Amino acid sequence: MLSKQNKAIGLPEPTQTILLSTGTAEEKRQEIREYFLRTWELYESLFDCLADERAYFSKAISLRHPLIFYFGHTATFYINKLMAAGLIPQRIDSHIEAMLAIGVDEMSWDDLDDQNYNWPSVANLRQYRDKVREEVLGIIDTMALSLPIGWDSPAWVILMGIEHERIHLETSSVLIRQLPVQWVKPQPHWPVCEIARRDRNTVPVNTMLAVKGDVVTLGKRDDTYGWDNEYGTSEQKIQAFRASRMLVNNAEFYTFVQAGGYGDAQWWDEEGAGWRNFTRAEMPTFWVGSPLEPEQLKLRLMTEEVPMPWDWPAEVNQLEAAAFCRWKAVQTGESVQLPSEAEWMILRNQVEGDQPGWKTAPGNINLAGWASSCPVDHFAQGDFYDVVGNVWQWSSTPISGFDGFRVHPLYDDFSTPTFDGKHSMIKGGSWISTGNEALKSSRYAFRRHFFQHAGFRYVISSHQEVVKVNPYETDGLVAQYLDFQYGPRHFDVMNYAEQLADIAVKNTVNHGRALDIGCATGRASFELARYFDSVVGMDYSARFIDVALSLARGETRRYVMPEEGELVEYCQASLADVNLSAELTQRVTFVQGDACNLKPQTELYDLVLAANLLDRLREPARFLTGITPMIRSGGLLMLSSPYTWLEEFTPKEHWLGGFRENGEAVTTHQALKRLLASEFEEVRTPTDVPFVIRETARKFQHTVAELTLWRKR
Repeated sequence: MLSKQNKAIGLPEPTQTILLSTGTAEEKRQEIREYFLRTWELYESLFDCLADERAYFSKAISLRHPLIFYFGHTATFYINKLMAAGLIPQRIDSHIEAMLAIGVDEMSWDDLDDQNYNWPSVANLRQYRDKVREEVLGIIDTMALSLPIGWDSPAWVILMGIEHERIHLETSSVLIRQLPVQWVKPQPHWPVCEIARRDRNTVPVNTMLAVKGDVVTLGKRDDTYGWDNEYGTSEQKIQAFRASRMLVNNAEFYTFVQAGGYGDAQWWDEEGAGWRNFTRAEMPTFWVGSPLEPEQLKLRLMTEEVPMPWDWPAEVNQLEAAAFCRWKAVQTGESVQLPSEAEWMILRNQVEGDQPGWKTAPGNINLAGWASSCPVDHFAQGDFYDVVGNVWQWSSTPISGFDGFRVHPLYDDFSTPTFDGKHSMIKGGSWISTGNEALKSSRYAFRRHFFQHAGFRYVISSHQEVVKVNPYETDGLVAQYLDFQYGPRHFDVMNYAEQLADIAVKNTVNHGRALDIGCATGRASFELARYFDSVVGMDYSARFIDVALSLARGETRRYVMPEEGELVEYCQASLADVNLSAELTQRVTFVQGDACNLKPQTELYDLVLAANLLDRLREPARFLTGITPMIRSGGLLMLSSPYTWLEEFTPKEHWLGGFRENGEAVTTHQALKRLLASEFEEVRTPTDVPFVIRETARKFQHTVAELTLWRKR
């Protein structure tokens, strides 16, 4: 097997990832050093499989850079992250570090990258890699180190580089697999599994096993390095289901091919049909030959083509796996589908141990087996096979962040671009998954048309996965209001909504029904619900109302705030973060409405709050006229505004104040007294209420609103 062969010929053995808190600091320093060197040498040994210069400089697929980029990219990653962390004073080669800094996200299958690059030579990159290796070793040997290793530790930056290189160990092996076979060559330290059934009739038949339901808690809890999307928690209740004992093998998948599955539109969703039509696929991409001549089919491995091993897992993309499941559902009359992340975790919890505690790998994973897949019935894990290892397993779950997700500042775009509902989770790891990839807690996702060393198992389940599309809010105004209403306090100025709610409860006689008009993303509505029996939050903007409703459902809203230039900060807002309970949300109703065209109400309000609204209305006097009959006798009207009268919002003839009348200055407060005198009495003299809105990391609006209180007669 691979690990034994590597040891025999002097190549580094695959290693388990390291723990963050065990031993002494100096023992951990040495452990990190060894982990770095093993990873570095293992990655370089992968490129021994390239036999032709063209293999470095030609794209294996149009959606990715050629392998010369990835050969240097993992080294430049260390330097770029060490520079960003302030751990080194200068670059090694600024040209290389700029050119090889950013890879290509595999976008739609029909996106073509036609850019031409003047890539460095292989020899130049080898010299560059040698320099980076010595630089990183110097950092490891001298960095301040205390345990446990956390996000702010220099060691975390090193571990980030190591685990990043292990990701590219796998993704580069997939690109090698997609190069012309004559450009690559087998290597003894990357041995192929020789166990295979070449006769389809001898392949074991897949069966379904019952799996008990459970409450599954997702989120990283082990003492190892993790990527940002692994942290936080998600609890899901999963009903009992059945799961295939084995991964779908090539013989089982061929029944779908033979039945005309690739040509039958009913098995493909819109995305899958688009991919299939564009690629003109008739069978899995790594199959070589004609599907009409199954006995002549071959399987493309990383460096060679071999007669079809029918009992090895079928390696397909998620679109193909989902199409197979739809076909299988009709054949069986049962709800066949891909497992969700939580359903896979129930299976995973039945496998003894996790990678940090492995003495030997439980399957074809962590490079402990071969440099290829192997039969799907070779590694039993409890009642199932290959819950861990052999190939990744596609799930039905689009990746998103858990509750409590936060972005690591040194790698703020690792996960966030994938929270778009278009990247599906892969679980379990493959034969070349090492380090963090091999962990139970790992969470990796790819676009559904993309290829990894990935296959699938299927389940019969009533579970319907909820597709969460929760990317970072980039609408500038929505993001700014989320930050204003739920973000951190600035310059020790109390949250505006909290200030207003506190004043409201102290000056309202009855705490029955309240209206927060111009509620934006809803913070004041939720704050009022602490004191009032029911609250209506109303805003003209459907975007604001959608955000407020999602917060009320307990969701976390992610948003982007500008820092400087192109740099941004990734933030999030939730009611739990500001100590607002789910119980309070039951008292709040959000509606879209026009303050200048209010619908009559059958129930009157004890409080109407209009914060920062008057000077943003086209006809503020009309609003005041319309709202008056909606307030019960003894009820309170709260008006808070900085009186920033602008013609882009309010035609000048409708300004309430801020102008001269017959040569005399008219303030907004004076106009309010005139307009409200017949129905209201002013409770107290106007009060200044300050608030701060963040625009960038160093630019803030520090505003003082005037608050007036009016009690209806």
